[in-house]
Parts: sequence; C-alpha cells; structure tokens
Amino acid sequence: MSKQKKQVFLLPFAGGSSYSFNYLRDLLSGDFDFITLELPGRGKRNSERLLKSKKEAIQDYVAQVLNKRNDCDYLIYGHSMGAILGLTVASYMSNRLDPPIALIVSGNSGPKEKGGDDATPKYLLDDLRFKKELIKLGGIPTDFLENLEFYKYFEPILRADFCILETNDLPENDIILDIPIYAIMGDLEDHVDEIINWNDHTSADFEHEVWKGNHFFIQEHPKRLCEMINKVFKINRRCKTSL
Repeated sequence: MSKQKKQVFLLPFAGGSSYSFNYLRDLLSGDFDFITLELPGRGKRNSERLLKSKKEAIQDYVAQVLNKRNDCDYLIYGHSMGAILGLTVASYMSNRLDPPIALIVSGNSGPKEKGGDDATPKYLLDDLRFKKELIKLGGIPTDFLENLEFYKYFEPILRADFCILETNDLPENDIILDIPIYAIMGDLEDHVDEIINWNDHTSADFEHEVWKGNHFFIQEHPKRLCEMINKVFKINRRCKTSL
C-alpha cells in the first residue's frame, strides 16, 4: 500500500478549471497529492450547471476537499478568485477541526479590495466592455477573445465566476484564521500596494512578497511558486507521518 502524501488543494482564477495549474503538476506531484478543485460548468464538470452564488461555490469546494482529504498535512492555495474563496474554504475547514497548515494567496489584495461605488459589476457589462476588462486582467490573448467560438464557450463561465465574486451573499471581511497566510502579487497588478490587507485575516504569521509580472505573474514563476509551497510545508509541519 502506497504511503499517503501531503496535499495541496489549488483553487483557480475566474474561468479556471482542473487544468489551470497543470504547469505546476510536474514540479509538485512527485512529493505531494496535487489536487486542483473545479467548480461546475467547466473542464471535467462541463455538463453541470454553472454556480452564480458564493455560498454555493464555497459549499462545493468544501465538499471536494472533504472528499479528498487524507490523514496528512495539507495547504490551500488560491489565485485571484481562488484566493478569496480559499479564505472562506480554510475557515470552514478550521471550523470542522481540520484546518490547513497555511493559506497561500496570489493575484489578490484581499477581501477589502473594492471597485468604485458606481462601478457596474463586471458580470453585467456588455460584451465590448467585458472583453476590455478581461484584456486588462491579462492571461487571455486578445485573439482568443475575438474568436467567436472561444468567447461563446467561456463568456458564461467567466460571467458566472464574476457574479460569485461581486455578489455578497457570503461576506468574508470578518474572517480571521489562526493559520499563517502567505500572500503574493505581481508588481504590475492593480492594488498591489494593498497586499498587506491579508494580514487582517490571520492571528498567526503573515508574510507577503511582490514578484515581477501582471495579474497572471505566477505563470512566469512556476519553480519559485513550488519552492514557496515546499517552504510552507517545512515551516508549518504538523503531521509526523508526512514526508
């Protein structure tokens, strides 16, 4: 019988799927149980109904974590949308007395980040303005957005995910974890100067770093990200049976 591995649960950005972190798999899967969570309506769950409620999304993610958990240490890592949802997933798991050893977040300055009071939510923008917002975020080539077939497939997924982020049926501003939070942002991202906001959401240690790049800077630093994950496990090790 093979020995159980430490677990890394990865939560993707808006529009992401179980394939979103494949570029990290070869660097991590040998030492860890590499598990990318996936919401309905995309990837391997393409036939399922899209969720548009943060509460439903959190419940779905928590159910996936519970279904995959073993007896070893685990951490939660989320990028962008995954960072925000990861905070609440970590809180739910802590309340179930099975907290992660740490939360790693990237591409997001925390729940306190807000647009202007009069800003139209992204999920309600017309196609032209919606595409401009996506281009601004980066990660999706302009040619892809101009491809009708590509856009027709991803538009409802992206709008559903932005709806999850921009509705407030499960606010996370008051969440304070008792596990460390490690935050990373790209130096070209909006609100990078507000990364310290994450410190308000933990009573334990907090570390933050700014790396070179735009919103999808992590794709330029896969080895560095994996080194951070390894470091976090070494610093916060609990389970004596973990490798």
